[in-house]
Amino acid sequence: MQFIQIQDVTKAYANHLALDKVSLSVPKQTIYGLLGPNGAGKTSLIRIINQITAPDSGEIFIDGEKLQPKHIAQIGYLPEERGLYKKMKVGEQALYLAQLKGVDKIIAEKRLKVWFERFEIMSWWNRKVEELSKGMQQKIQFVVTVIHEPRLLIFDEPFSGFDPINVNILKEEILRLRQEGATIIFSTHNMSSVEELCDTIALINNGNKILEGSVKEIKQQYRTNTYEVHLTSVATALGDSLPNGFHLLSKLVTGYNEVTATIQCDPYVKANDLLGFLMDFGQIVSYRELLPNVHDIFIQQIESQTDKN
Repeated sequence: MQFIQIQDVTKAYANHLALDKVSLSVPKQTIYGLLGPNGAGKTSLIRIINQITAPDSGEIFIDGEKLQPKHIAQIGYLPEERGLYKKMKVGEQALYLAQLKGVDKIIAEKRLKVWFERFEIMSWWNRKVEELSKGMQQKIQFVVTVIHEPRLLIFDEPFSGFDPINVNILKEEILRLRQEGATIIFSTHNMSSVEELCDTIALINNGNKILEGSVKEIKQQYRTNTYEVHLTSVATALGDSLPNGFHLLSKLVTGYNEVTATIQCDPYVKANDLLGFLMDFGQIVSYRELLPNVHDIFIQQIESQTDKN
């Protein structure tokens, strides 16, 4: 079931077309990766969903309803550029921002203390924001983003400013929020995070949607028929020149009579054909298809569109 439907959304600024009839579908209770290079149109789309700006044309639906001002209360937005009031105390400011989101003060205090304990920052409750490191401030902003328990969360580069340990903590929290029912739009340039977290992705460039689908389906769509194999008891050397249909991309001797090889097959070659071919060389210990990662697909599609233009 789709939680967000974006239909033919167009947005222009002066002489710049930021979005050109973009249509996207965000499934309910998933982590949806919104990808694209700088200037692709991601921020423009996020601002429209948050009703900071309006589209020139097109429509957006949330859970079957046309986007309306009332939906703002159901959205939590963590922008890439963030800021807190430096002179205010941490707890005081978090309570203030939670109440702005419509959370009763008593309930807000209870929820905030749970989050502060979880992030091990309770000792900073009465300290001024200016005393916190950038990473600590980012934690506060993350908490404030989710404190009203919105149905839709939008994270724009949420791991900026965090060390690897805290990045992992945040990833676990994002996965937990999805498990508890939230739908999450996740915008980042970190493709390894996309691989770890996202169920579905969309790639936009120059205001146009280039691709959209589940991570698994897209990786299968762009598969290159490339396999990594590990052989032992190698009786016959795996030569650099292979028969038609097989292409040796790399070969590494990993031990006595052992070799690990990467072989790309022509489209008409079946996996069983490759296995049959390899059995003549030695015992097959491991065999796996090397699917392209999201980073490689991202670069390939951006370069392809650049060449067309």
